[in-house]
Order: sequence, then C-alpha cells, then structure tokens
Amino acid sequence: MSTNEPRAVSVGVLKGGFGKTTTAINIARELAHRNGRALVVDLDDNGHMTRQLGFEGEFTSETNHTKQVLVEGDDPTQYTVTVVEGLDLFPAHTELESVENELRNATMGSARLKKHLVDPLLGEQYEYIVVDCPANRGKLNDNAMYATQNIIIPLKPESGYDSGLSNTIQRLVEDAREYFELNILAVTPTALNSRIDQDTRDRGLLEQLNSLDIADDIIPKYARIMDDEWAAIDAGEYDGELPGIRFRGSIDSAHDAGLPVRDYDPDCDQLENYAELAHIVEQGGIQQ
Repeated sequence: MSTNEPRAVSVGVLKGGFGKTTTAINIARELAHRNGRALVVDLDDNGHMTRQLGFEGEFTSETNHTKQVLVEGDDPTQYTVTVVEGLDLFPAHTELESVENELRNATMGSARLKKHLVDPLLGEQYEYIVVDCPANRGKLNDNAMYATQNIIIPLKPESGYDSGLSNTIQRLVEDAREYFELNILAVTPTALNSRIDQDTRDRGLLEQLNSLDIADDIIPKYARIMDDEWAAIDAGEYDGELPGIRFRGSIDSAHDAGLPVRDYDPDCDQLENYAELAHIVEQGGIQQ
C-alpha cells in the first residue's frame, strides 16, 4: 500500500470531449495498480464512464443510487461495482440531473459528496478516489471540488482548448478558491496525434501550456518542452519522445472494450504517462 497520504482528486474541464473520462479511468487504474485499491466516481450526467465500462444496468436502474447516497445519506459501498481487481466504480445514474436540482435546495448542498462518500471511504476502503466530473458548472461539480480539493485538467488539441482551460480555471477553480483550498495537481494534454514541427493544434496546445507562468508546477514532465528543445524540433534535430499523452489505437480500443488501457494492452507506451499522473496524485502535486 502507498505510504503517502490518502488523497481524492477530481478530473474536470468545462468543455465536453476533452478526454476527461479516459484520463479519469486510467489514472484510477494506475493508482489501483500501484497501491492495491482505488475508487473512481462517475458524477457526469451523461454516464459515459459507467456505460463504457459495461454498467448500463446500474445507470438506468430503478434505484437512483446517487440520490440515495448524496441526498439521503445511504452507505455508498452497497452501490459500488468492480471494474477490474483493485478498481471499483461508483456509477452514474440517468437521473443525475434531478440530484443536481435537489442539491441546490439541500442544506450544505455542496458538501454531500464529501460527507457521505469521500470522508467515509478515503483512507478506509480506498487510498485514492478519483472523481469524473460533469463538463458544466453546477452542484455536482461543486461537490466534486469541495470533496477532493484537488483537480487534474485534461485538454485535447481541438477547437476551443484555450477557452476550455481559461473557463475551467476562472469559473471552476478560482470561484471555488473563494471558499476553500483547491489545488491544480496537473494540466495534461491528451490524444496528441500531429507533428509539432509545424503549425498544428498539437503544437499550439503544447506552446500554450509550456508558456504558463506556473508551468513548472502544473505541467507533467512528459509534456514539458524547453526553449532549446523547441529549437531542436524546428531544426528537425529532436530525437526525444514526442510530448504529451499521444493518441494510440489501443486507447480507443480499450474504450470500446470497456477496459482501462492497462487491462487491454499492458504494453501500451502511454501507460507510463498515466503512471506519472498517478504519481502526481500520490505526491499531491508535481515535485521539483
């Protein structure tokens, strides 16, 4: 088991289709692999993770288990399911929107996930809890931020990645920081597939991330590019690994098979990057 402090983390970005679910499930899987047990919580109202992993029955079940836990205070362990050995899932439910509405009117409506799920399970049943957040502001996202007080932000080189990052920091992180501490553990580029010696979105995303004033504190080593490395890239003399989590067919195929990448293709070269993200969670941030 880990000798680090038990820790919860949200994986979130206020834009859909940016690799949030893939990032969350594979971080959780690597944490389980490295430490014995982990829990991933699907709070996204579209239920992509829950359905992708094969738990359509839980998603559409007659009992709205998310309401039962967050609103009524039921024991969450009676609703968790096993993804693979060591990794459990608290599934989403098709009526999450109604839970969102109830939390707006509930006493301490932003603290229910912490009180009823994270606090009872973290350090007891699980050393690490990863929350897959909705892509919109609301009480479910507020619950995730307050319960975990840590966030990893994934970004894909698609139209709107710049606004996706700025909106998430301004409307999610900065708003939350008015009330409690919220740490950005990492911002990770995902699904990179293009050359970076030309004017591509991959290059634009990497340039933006590496030029942030706090890049040393929030950009994982696998996505860092120094000025001399850019010069080598432009001169065609760069012989290092291409930065970021790269697109791989096995990652998409694992998604289709309802498995984390480790369980579908243990030889995938991108597992080391998910392992680095897991290590960042274990350490509570990027260590200089």
